[in-house]
Amino acid sequence: MTNTDAMEKKIHEGRNVKRFREMLGIKQDALAADLGDDWNQQKISLLEQKQTIDAALLQQISAALKIPAEAIQNFDEEQAVNVIASTFNDNAQVGGVINNYNPVDAVLKLHEEKMALYERMLKEKDEMMVRLERLIEGK
Repeated sequence: MTNTDAMEKKIHEGRNVKRFREMLGIKQDALAADLGDDWNQQKISLLEQKQTIDAALLQQISAALKIPAEAIQNFDEEQAVNVIASTFNDNAQVGGVINNYNPVDAVLKLHEEKMALYERMLKEKDEMMVRLERLIEGK
């Protein structure tokens, strides 16, 4: 999908970057650091306000967030809300289970995924600290 297609569908790529960043528990400062020295929190804030994002930059952001660029380009909140509302209205059952879908399980799974991501980030930080200590000791 091109950025033009995204505009025709009224998909707000900047807002989608924000949504995915927040779902992953990544602060604007952290994303800015992943994108390079010429990025900061304010620049990320401005980026998240843009309707469309340059394709090359979108690839860079998706790599930093470890999600496909297409997820940012194609996520349509209005459509997602309509699907969820339709599914809920058509198939709701007592106890909050929708077609064998238990929202508590979904929340727990999301929490487990966030914890795994957090643990991976801590491990990467520890590895980086070891490398930095070695560099400092070498001087």
